[in-house]
Amino acid sequence: MSDHIISLQGVSKEFDTKNGKITALKDIDLDINHGDSYGIIGLSGAGKSTLVRTINLLEHPTEGKVLFDGKILTGLKNNDLNLSRRKISMIFQQFNLLMQRDAIGNICFPLEIAGYPKEEAIKKAKELLKVVNLEDRANSYPSQLSGGQKQRVAIARALASDPEVILCDEATSALDPKTTRSILALLKKINEERGITLVVITHEMEVIKQICKKVAVIENGQIVERGDVQEIFTYPKTQAARKLFFPVGENKEVFASGKTSTRHRLRLVFDGRSAYEPIISEMIMELQAPVNFLYADMDVIGDQQKGQMVICLADDPQKAEQQKEFLRKAEVDFTEIIEEGEGA
Repeated sequence: MSDHIISLQGVSKEFDTKNGKITALKDIDLDINHGDSYGIIGLSGAGKSTLVRTINLLEHPTEGKVLFDGKILTGLKNNDLNLSRRKISMIFQQFNLLMQRDAIGNICFPLEIAGYPKEEAIKKAKELLKVVNLEDRANSYPSQLSGGQKQRVAIARALASDPEVILCDEATSALDPKTTRSILALLKKINEERGITLVVITHEMEVIKQICKKVAVIENGQIVERGDVQEIFTYPKTQAARKLFFPVGENKEVFASGKTSTRHRLRLVFDGRSAYEPIISEMIMELQAPVNFLYADMDVIGDQQKGQMVICLADDPQKAEQQKEFLRKAEVDFTEIIEEGEGA
């Protein structure tokens, strides 16, 4: 058996429009292993939602192959394709619940389609409501549920078919931050305890940081960078990844203020060991050169604490080089930010 539960090989997707063909995906190669929590992140219009819909062939690629657990899905007839699709569940931004059914009824729906006896379906639905901590709302209709509760019902429904993969298409974008954290914690628990592969489509870096171990960055229909989340957070190689991982885009007013030099700005990344060491203050005292703090934040990425900071070094080029050398000797990872609002 292959290590890859999902493989996309040379996948491209074109759409015909009144203005001609639009290329949504171009020559995508992507492998996702059994049990992964894999994030696909990109800005609006990057192609990420089209990509996730090709995984279960809700969108058929114009070119290329889609494999699930070693079986080529592209080219399968409808009956065989539907059998394979039962092992790939999906949850959506807008929940997609049936408004005329209560929570139990929504969870039973895919079981009914699969031919489960009614009593067995209800029993399983009740068990899944416990999994998502919603057993007390079994008879509530979607109109009686909060956004977070609706998404919990949707997750229980996704689990009903005993999937091997759950695709999450912007599953928390309609939720407030507190509810988002609780839903992501639930998905992470499902991934770890049940071994279900998660594929998380999002434009939000915080989602990737909280739940994903691996990530692919998509831009203009192409995957431009991929790897472990921790590695790309620390050493983003492409401009697209820097836009997503660097804090500059969220703090344009700070970087465009004109009060700091744009020539000697650094993004520093700290691990759990160095995050609490007074490295910057020691550098200031030893070199007798100022540092301007522009941004600082602490994150937990996976199970490891990471910090990032953006600083402006001394205006004097010689002093700035001494400061960089100090940071190198202290084994602090840093990246120079070359242009206004742009990582380098």
